[in-house]
Amino acid sequence: MHPNSTPAGIDTLRAALRQYLQDELLPLEKRLGLRYEDKFPKELIRSIWQRCKALGFYGIHLPRALGGQGISLAELCLLKDDVAASGAILFPHVLGDWGGPSRIGSLVKYATPDQIERFVTPVIQGEMGICFAMTEPHSGSDAASIRTRAERDGDDFVITGHKHYITASTFSDVAITMCVTDPQAGDKGISAIFVPLDAPGVRMDHDCVPMTEQFVDADIVFDHVRVPASNLIGTAGEGFRIAMNRVNVNRLLHCPTMIGLARQALNHTIAYAHHRQQFGGPISRFQAIQHMIADMATALYACEQMVLATAARADRGEEIRTEASMCKLFVSERCFEIADKAVQIHGNAGVTHNHPVEFIFRRLRMYRIVTGTSEIQRNTVAKGVLGHKPA
Repeated sequence: MHPNSTPAGIDTLRAALRQYLQDELLPLEKRLGLRYEDKFPKELIRSIWQRCKALGFYGIHLPRALGGQGISLAELCLLKDDVAASGAILFPHVLGDWGGPSRIGSLVKYATPDQIERFVTPVIQGEMGICFAMTEPHSGSDAASIRTRAERDGDDFVITGHKHYITASTFSDVAITMCVTDPQAGDKGISAIFVPLDAPGVRMDHDCVPMTEQFVDADIVFDHVRVPASNLIGTAGEGFRIAMNRVNVNRLLHCPTMIGLARQALNHTIAYAHHRQQFGGPISRFQAIQHMIADMATALYACEQMVLATAARADRGEEIRTEASMCKLFVSERCFEIADKAVQIHGNAGVTHNHPVEFIFRRLRMYRIVTGTSEIQRNTVAKGVLGHKPA
């Protein structure tokens, strides 16, 4: 994203981040021969986490007291755009999006000193991975309908259930797990519990490979898994509210990643249009190509400004539930259209498996589903808009 002015210090951060991406991460990926659909060893991923922690990027949005730099949401959006636009395959690990501090979100303020020592600090230090386990095979968009049970047994909870398509679980050591602790209380009977993924009775199923064919998501099956009651986050029945508070900001923070991917697709397309020769010259001279590229750039500008404006509202402490859903809806739809045009302009190269724009097309198609479908976002927007009568 490229606003007219940025806060002091953010330009230095962005320059340092780009230097790391260009001088270290991209050459590392090339040297190792990494491809989009490879299975990445945990050792490699953790080495990225710890290198980025040493450079100050990993968990950069966290408060300084927790080892971050306390940057604003608007500044974080700029950095997330930059890493996604870089072309690095492992870009989600640089700032801690997959299995890192971004999965903790606002949960830190509910954690006890013991939980901070056992779970939060190791995640922040890049020594442990964490995921957020809420969705289930039958629940989909109806988050409150989860069935995973956590029954109290003395000083423990015994957990039984099945979580589905849990992002970053393949890189994780512990799951923040949404469980029903009071079946009679509806969404007020849902609690959040730290569950180590090496606990007896936990099984990871890796059959749910998405259309990107990346090994990021897995199902987590809990078969009478016993964990200490001290792993409860906050109070019993508070989990759904905690989760929903996280989801609102999370929807917004998915958007700069989509924008960065779309920016990468646009950059590839501009370069290709200048390079590709047809009928005696570059295809960039054709008005049909020019108009598609103009539409791509215009949509990208609208997306980035919308997201930065919403992030600025959140930084001021304003409620962004409706606006975050607006961003998720608009950005996911427009960025996919940008990727679609990129594929069209690239022609046969654009439909070649694992070409960058082909991969971006697949990935951006997924974003119209994850973190709430476009239809769910429209429901949220409509509820927010119709709930405020005009003066």
